[in-house]
Amino acid sequence: MDKTITIYSTPTCHFCNLAKDFFAEKNITYTAYDVSIDAAKRQEMVQMTGQMGVPVIVIGNDVLVGFDREKVASKLGLAA
Repeated sequence: MDKTITIYSTPTCHFCNLAKDFFAEKNITYTAYDVSIDAAKRQEMVQMTGQMGVPVIVIGNDVLVGFDREKVASKLGLAA
C-alpha cells in the first residue's frame, strides 16, 4: 500500500466511524483529523472540497466526500 490515507471527520459522524471501522478491519493505517476541534484542518478540508460535509477521505491524490465502501475499497485495490 503506497497510498497515503487521510480522513477529516467529527466524533459524532456515523459515516466517519464506518470509514474508520473499514480501515481497521482491513488493517489500513490512516491519519485522522477531528475538524470539530481543529480549525486549521477544517479550513484545509473546506478549501479542498468547497463544503463542510464529513467524512472527507483523501487516498493518494483522490478526494472522496462521504464514505462509500465500494468506492474506497476500489481506490485501495481491495475487496469491499
